[in-house]
Amino acid sequence: MTKPEIKFLEGPQSRWKEFKFAVSVLFEFIKGLRALHFVGPCVTVFGSARFKEGHPDYELARKLSGKIAQLGFTIITGGGPGIMEAANRGAREVGGRSVGCNIELPHEQVPNPYMDKWVNIKYFFVRKTLLIKYSYAFVVMPGGFGTLDEYFEALTLIQTKMINGFPVIIMDKEFHKNIVEHNEVMKAKGTISPADTELFLVTDDIDEAVLYIQNNTIQKYNLRPAKKVKPFAWLFER
Repeated sequence: MTKPEIKFLEGPQSRWKEFKFAVSVLFEFIKGLRALHFVGPCVTVFGSARFKEGHPDYELARKLSGKIAQLGFTIITGGGPGIMEAANRGAREVGGRSVGCNIELPHEQVPNPYMDKWVNIKYFFVRKTLLIKYSYAFVVMPGGFGTLDEYFEALTLIQTKMINGFPVIIMDKEFHKNIVEHNEVMKAKGTISPADTELFLVTDDIDEAVLYIQNNTIQKYNLRPAKKVKPFAWLFER
C-alpha cells in the first residue's frame, strides 16, 4: 500500500484530513480518466511483475497480446515489469496500441518502455478501477496476490452484473489448477452459482484465447474501429 492508503486505513482521522484524502482520490480518478480517455477499446492483461524476458509466461503474454492487438484492441496493463512489460511489448511489436496504469510504490515501480501512454496512480483501488473501466476482456496470467485480487474483482463485477459479461481468460492451466479446483469447491458448497464457473475460460492455447475474445467482444457487442476523437486543447488534452 502507498503511504496515504496506510494513513487512511489507520482509522478515523480529523475531518480535514479525511476531506483532503477524498479530494486526493478524486484528483487521481480525474487524472486517470483524462489520460485514458482516447485509448479506445482495451483488453487488460494481469500478471506477475517478477518474470523476466525468456520466461515461458513472459513469452506467452507477449505473443498473446500481439495477437489481441491485431484484432484492433489497445493492450492495457499495470504498466510495470514482468508480464505487464511482456503484454505491452507484444502490442508494440505488431504496431498495436499499448498503454498502462503504473502504481506509485515506496520502492518505485518504474513504467516499462513499451507503452505509448501511461498514467501514474497513487492508489491501488483507483488503478484497478481504471484497468477495468476501459476493457472488453481480461487476461489473467500467472501472478501473485495482486493478480488474483484483480482477477476476482473483475469476476465479481461480471457475476453481479455491475459490468457486462466480458470474457475472462485464464492462461497457464498448470499454474492455476488449484484456483480452478477451488472455484469448483465453491460451486459444490453453494457459495457461487453453478453458472459462475462458466464466466471464464482456462486454456494454454493462444488461438483459442484470441477466438474466445473475438467471439465474445467484437461479434457480441458489434464493435467497430474507434472513431478518432479530437482532444480539446483548452482542456490541455493530448
